[in-house]
Amino acid sequence: MAAGGGVNRKISAASARAHTRKAKQNTSFNLPSGLFTKILLVLSVGALAWAYQAIQPPPPKICGSPGGPPVTASRIELRDGRHLAYEERGVPRDAAKHKIILVHGFGSCRLDTINLSPELVERLGIYIVSFDRPGYGESDPNPKQTVMSMALDIEELADQLRLGSKFYVIGVSMGGQVTWSCLKYIPHRLAGATLIAPAVNYWWSGLPTNLSNQAYQQLLPQDQWVLRVSHYAPWLTYWWNTQKWFPSSSVLANSIDILSSEDIKVLMKMPPRNHIAAHLRQQGEYESLHRDMIVGFGKWEFSPVELDNPFPNNEGSVHLWQGDEDKFVPVTLQRYIAQQLPWIQYHELPGAGHMFALADDMWGNIVKALLVGEK
Repeated sequence: MAAGGGVNRKISAASARAHTRKAKQNTSFNLPSGLFTKILLVLSVGALAWAYQAIQPPPPKICGSPGGPPVTASRIELRDGRHLAYEERGVPRDAAKHKIILVHGFGSCRLDTINLSPELVERLGIYIVSFDRPGYGESDPNPKQTVMSMALDIEELADQLRLGSKFYVIGVSMGGQVTWSCLKYIPHRLAGATLIAPAVNYWWSGLPTNLSNQAYQQLLPQDQWVLRVSHYAPWLTYWWNTQKWFPSSSVLANSIDILSSEDIKVLMKMPPRNHIAAHLRQQGEYESLHRDMIVGFGKWEFSPVELDNPFPNNEGSVHLWQGDEDKFVPVTLQRYIAQQLPWIQYHELPGAGHMFALADDMWGNIVKALLVGEK
C-alpha cells in the first residue's frame, strides 16, 4: 500500500494496443451504403452516355443545305422529298433505241460510268443515265433505306426522265444487289438486266450453309467482322468502321490485299480518281458507305436465290458476269446462284478479278450481250 492510500494500476502492453486499435477503428471514414450506390449509378450512367455518343454517327452534310456541299448535278425530287442526282450520256434520250440505268457500286458514284466506244453508242442508239445512290455524291441520304426502296427510286427516276415503260438496268458490285431488287419488285419495267460481280449477302436464305460458310471464311478476318457487325449489330457499324483499336474494313482502307493480280493491272491503267473518291463521300461516310453495308448485308425481305423468272416468255434477258479470281465476291456462290436460276445467262471469266469491267473493251462486250445478244 502506497502513501496517501492510493491504488497502483498497471496497464499491460496488450491492453494498450487493443485500446489504440479500437480508437483507430472508431475514427475511420465509413461511406454510407446509399451514397456509395448513388456514386456507382452516376458513374455507370456516365459511361453509358459516353459509349452512346461514341457509336453515334455525325449528321450528314446534305448538299444544298447551310454548310453542306453545293449542288452541281442535275437532280430530280422524289415523292418523299429527297433528291436524286443523275448524269446522262450517249445519244439523246428521245432518240435512243436502248435506255440503260446504271447502278454504281460501293465507293463509287454517278461519275463512274460505262466506257463505250462512240461508234457502238451511235450504232445501237444507246442512252445511259447513272445516278448517285442515296447518300452518295449529291443524292440526299435516305435514313429509311431498304432493299425495296432502291428499286422504287429507280422506277421513279425512269418515270421523271420519261424513259418509257421499259428500260435496262446494269448493276456493278453492290449495285448488283440493287439489280436483284429490281428483278424482284419492278420486273414489269425491265427490258433486261445485267449484274456485274454482284455482292452476295452470306445470310440469304437458299444458300447452303456449308457453301456460304466456306466462302465467308475466304474473306480477310477483318472483313468477316465488318459483315458480322453490319448484319447482327447495325447500330455499331459507324463505330466499328471508325475506331482505331483494330483493323476494320479493308475496302474502306483501300487495301491491296483484296485485289487480284488482274485487278492491280487494270487499276494501274486507270487515271487517278481522287476527285471522285472525295465527291462520293462528301455528305459523310455513314449515310453512303456505312448504310450500304447495313442494307446490303442486313436482313433481306427476299432471297435472290429464290426469284422467279422475270421474263417467262423470253421478252428480255438477265446476265450475270463474274471473274473466277474475284477476292471480293467468291465465285463459288455465284456459280450456285446461276445453277439455281437457269434463266440467268452466266458469264464466268477465267483469271479475272473484281474489276474486270474496266478492262479494255469489256464494257462493250457486256452491253452488246444485254442489248442484242452478241457474245
